[in-house]
Amino acid sequence: MTTTTAEQRRIGSGHGAWSTADDVLKGISLEGRTAIVTGGYSGLGLAATRALARAGARVLVPARRPRAAAAALDGVPGTEVAALDLADLESVRAFADRVLDAGRAVDLLIAGAGIMACPETRVGPGWEAHFAVNHLGHYALVNRLAPALTPGRARVVAVASSGHFLSGVRWHDPHFHEGYDRWLAYAQSKTANALFALHLDRLAGPRGPRAFAVHPGSVLTPLQRHVPREEQLAQGWFGPDGTPAEGFKSPAQGAATAVWAATEPLLADHGGAYCQDCDVAEPATTDDMLIGGVKPWVRDPEAAARLWELSAELTGVDHFAQRAPSGR
Repeated sequence: MTTTTAEQRRIGSGHGAWSTADDVLKGISLEGRTAIVTGGYSGLGLAATRALARAGARVLVPARRPRAAAAALDGVPGTEVAALDLADLESVRAFADRVLDAGRAVDLLIAGAGIMACPETRVGPGWEAHFAVNHLGHYALVNRLAPALTPGRARVVAVASSGHFLSGVRWHDPHFHEGYDRWLAYAQSKTANALFALHLDRLAGPRGPRAFAVHPGSVLTPLQRHVPREEQLAQGWFGPDGTPAEGFKSPAQGAATAVWAATEPLLADHGGAYCQDCDVAEPATTDDMLIGGVKPWVRDPEAAARLWELSAELTGVDHFAQRAPSGR
């Protein structure tokens, strides 16, 4: 396995684990820019949407439940909602076509929507839901929206997780036909998010976009809705009084790294990096997911290329691979 962990070194961003999305945007104006934030009406995504809008961006929030999204974003200026179901490739196509037909330029795309530890669910042609929603839907979305991504300026941020510690890509059975494990299914999808960003940045060429993967940290949000409260308590995620455990972030703190990766000028020469706590992450030295870091299998360019090829085959979409690798 060839890895690129040597590139994973902190760059001294001046921010840290407890910085908020507003903190990392201080002094940055996003006036005239358009952002797309999947999952942008709940949890970390909502915090990111609010911060980007406060900085002047126009934020388009794709949503499987548009009415719920509109209610959550009521009173947040500069935002709009459009229908999108990441589990349905025709819905992805329709959303992207609406953006392209409107002639809209997209400067920032945060791929934050996802599911975690849900019961075994099949979507589309029998795909495992975590892999389909968290990875394949976003893969197809970015490829479909590629003509709208602002040349030389656009950034794509894939929200991964330290959940990747638990599994690489299961090449022999990515859809868990041989036995389902909800945590391994989630873990594989988070590894896929990071590998997607790594290869996207390599393929995109000098006109962009730059792509990054981020670990937001441990945050209690609606993402945990499929994990029984008793299990969360047993895992030590919060105390008997409901207070989040030490080391857990608020949604605004959890959103900070994605917003930072989408906007930080210092990252311009670090495309493809895996980021954590508003900086480039260091290689993981333990298996403690609360500490985090990055495991070598999500920094493997051969695995990233293999996943891209598999994703293209499954979705029938492959925009960036039409370009020769840039040598980034």
